Amino acid sequence: MARWPARTCSIQRFPISGPSALHIAKDSAAPPAGKDHYLILDGLRGVASLMVVLFHICEAYKPDHPLTQPINHGYLAVDFFFLLSGFVIAYAYDDRWQTLGTWDFFKRRLIRLQPMVVMGTTIGALLFYFQAGAAFPLIEATPVWKLLLVMLVGWTLLPLPPSMDIRGWSEMHPLDGPAWSLFFEYIANILYAVGLRRLSNRWLGVLVVLAAAFFVQLAVFGKRGDVIGGWAIDPEQLHIGFARLLFPFLAGMLLMRLGKRIRVKHAFAACSLLLIVALTLPRFGGADRLWLNGLYESLCVVAVFPLIVAIGAGATQADGLSTRIAGFFGELSYPLYITHYGLIYVYTEWVGAHAALPFGTKCAAGAAVFVASIAIAYACLRLYDLPARKWLAAKLLKRSVG
Repeated sequence: MARWPARTCSIQRFPISGPSALHIAKDSAAPPAGKDHYLILDGLRGVASLMVVLFHICEAYKPDHPLTQPINHGYLAVDFFFLLSGFVIAYAYDDRWQTLGTWDFFKRRLIRLQPMVVMGTTIGALLFYFQAGAAFPLIEATPVWKLLLVMLVGWTLLPLPPSMDIRGWSEMHPLDGPAWSLFFEYIANILYAVGLRRLSNRWLGVLVVLAAAFFVQLAVFGKRGDVIGGWAIDPEQLHIGFARLLFPFLAGMLLMRLGKRIRVKHAFAACSLLLIVALTLPRFGGADRLWLNGLYESLCVVAVFPLIVAIGAGATQADGLSTRIAGFFGELSYPLYITHYGLIYVYTEWVGAHAALPFGTKCAAGAAVFVASIAIAYACLRLYDLPARKWLAAKLLKRSVG
């Protein structure tokens, strides 16, 4: 989370039937029986999550200087996540509302997302006092009771006002910074269930155009030349959050409905490379031409990211290695995204307190944080998230399954 005020092809879409139907128990947002599963899109979500972790590790060295931040545009992975979410939600649910109630939809989304919200917040609470130092001036003065209160509120994903800040960064979720994007994801899900799903493609297209203009206004004509932000409850940050949410989510929905697919060879590798390049390119324009960087970010979100999703969705054939890599990254993506930031807080404070250490030592520590983040996410996935979702699905979706 940036601190400055997502002819043939290589991956198969697997039918969800027979043994593959077990995936539905693991992921309540999976397509229903008879629909293909876009495995390559899951894999790209994993690639984006890995880039987010690398971005945050590098950000610890320049937390207040967007012009020179390594992996400069890593924060745009969130916008890519929103685009994927709009595509997948529309694909999984657009044609199911004759048999699926609004509350059933909400239950399925809660089962998919909420267990790891609880885990990410809990990990942040467990590591909280290890993060104390100059980077986070409020931690030492925060009593345990207030920490526990913030953790309990964080479990619900309700945003905290600045008056409840316990870190000094004014985050709506100070124990797990990236949870701000889950807050907006829930807003998108609510909007989809109560109205967006009913829109014709024509009206959805009108909203996409308006949302694109809203995004470009922020990125190109805003005072900073980027779309960094969205994590606090104040007018400026809410403006950023909604601008970053609306276009990608709506465009993902429209892209799915229009059926636009692009078939290329080795699609997973090609899409991954294109996404990595888009997220790692340096800042454009410098301090004198901020609008130029905003133009680049607009190009990424409005054109490049939909192109990547269209290529990923067009994949029709698989090879074994790409399938395994995409599947592993896809499963790992959400746990990694929502649990890694507790370690980033610790690492950020450690980097600031040990500025005199050799650069190689800091890089080794950063590599250790990267590996530990993946290990923690994998353990959370296997030991907690999958069992919790299976149990919740059995309890809350029992009537629907019957």
